[in-house]
Amino acid sequence: MPSTNNAPKPWDTDDIDKWKIDPFLPTDNVGGGLAEESSFIILFPKYREVYLREAWPGVTKALKNIGIACTLDLVNGSMEVKTVSYSSFTKKTWDPAAILKARDLIKLLARSVPAPEALRILDDNTACDVIKIRNLVNNKEKFVKRRQRLLGPNGSTLKALQLLTSTYLQVQGNTVSAIGGYKGLKEVRRVIEDTMNNIHPIYQIKELMVKRELAKDPLLKNESWDRFLPNYKKRSLSKRLKPHKVSEKKPYTPFPPAAEPSKVDLQLEAGEYHIGRDAKKRMAQEDRLEKQKAKKEEKKRERERDFIAPDEPVDGEQHKKKKRKTKAARDEE
Repeated sequence: MPSTNNAPKPWDTDDIDKWKIDPFLPTDNVGGGLAEESSFIILFPKYREVYLREAWPGVTKALKNIGIACTLDLVNGSMEVKTVSYSSFTKKTWDPAAILKARDLIKLLARSVPAPEALRILDDNTACDVIKIRNLVNNKEKFVKRRQRLLGPNGSTLKALQLLTSTYLQVQGNTVSAIGGYKGLKEVRRVIEDTMNNIHPIYQIKELMVKRELAKDPLLKNESWDRFLPNYKKRSLSKRLKPHKVSEKKPYTPFPPAAEPSKVDLQLEAGEYHIGRDAKKRMAQEDRLEKQKAKKEEKKRERERDFIAPDEPVDGEQHKKKKRKTKAARDEE
């Protein structure tokens, strides 16, 4: 009688996803906890104290499920997470990577990320990236302007980037905290670094929008998208405003240019080199007096020019002028 069982056989691998990553469960580490204790301490700013005090019970509960102990120290302003082998209030740590997730969690909480968003880091398919943007720009004024450009008016640019990359972004001080998938985090880092290097984020947002639409088409899934993506050429305003200089080619000569005559050479040509010091002073005084005399006479002529009477017209000319004036007055009437 033929078998009616349709379950996949152990040797039948056609229906099995070879790239699927199964979650790490407590049954995978039945042998016990970790051999050594690991811990991380992160400092937080003073203004986060009130919020952390309110959100800490939820954080403690979430970390307890993965076997991590946590401590909030308000006196020193620090958060600590550590692995435990056995304790009355929490079970032993069975996931070796749990302490790294807990470290990223308290790091995000210190960077003003809300607790519900920061707790997403405990999932296996979610990662985080804290991007330091202050060291990308040397000038403080430029840094503030480019950071505001990343946010956009009323945070619209940041919201668009979050929707297109399926990530959560928090801009705080000198860092940008990003939470999401690995592919989205890679795109986010590229956009943020380009923005800090004076490339407007609208170009990358347009490119991401085109990629998002192309990904919906199954025919274009395995093809190159280069012909669909916008190509922006880099233009420099300063180069366009500068006039193009045409350099004239001078004929080549193996000999160096002639040296300019020195002060002594000029005195020898004028015959003044062998004159004594007193004679030079006397000649300079005479030249100065002559120049003053010529300037004085020129000013005198200019003053006398105002007192010269103009030439009076002859009687016939006066009569002609009168006629022209009366005729012009009649034409106007």
